[in-house]
Amino acid sequence: MNLLNSAVVAMSLLLFSVAPLFGAMPNQGSNGNVEWRKLDELQLPTKAIDFVYSLDGKYLFVLTEDHKVLVYDRRGTLQGSIGVDAGVTRIDAAPQGQMLYLMDTEKNLTATLAIDFILNIDITNSAFKGVPDAPVTIVVFSDFQ
Repeated sequence: MNLLNSAVVAMSLLLFSVAPLFGAMPNQGSNGNVEWRKLDELQLPTKAIDFVYSLDGKYLFVLTEDHKVLVYDRRGTLQGSIGVDAGVTRIDAAPQGQMLYLMDTEKNLTATLAIDFILNIDITNSAFKGVPDAPVTIVVFSDFQ
């Protein structure tokens, strides 16, 4: 299992890597029975301590040295950040990114965070009923076949 985890981490680093670490790395290559090609890079704003992908590949969670978890979507767009205690040194995520697990080694505890993603739906020029500037909008898609 450790070999599998190491392989997943190595593959993940190719997908979301920090430029200075891989600046001299060729974009593709092979050695023995292993071939690789760099798919993408993501420049992080600060040093990373730990990271995890949601198993569906939609989200990347990066724990940084300034006590934040940065949340990126699959395009590498920062979706937001979550402040965490200074003792948090490890993170893990539920398969679809709906839960984030934190390990605080200073306090010797774990914490579970429920994660929700806010999606903005453009309703410009859509028919509506009620006050245009209401604080809540309920959208009904009734044209599905």
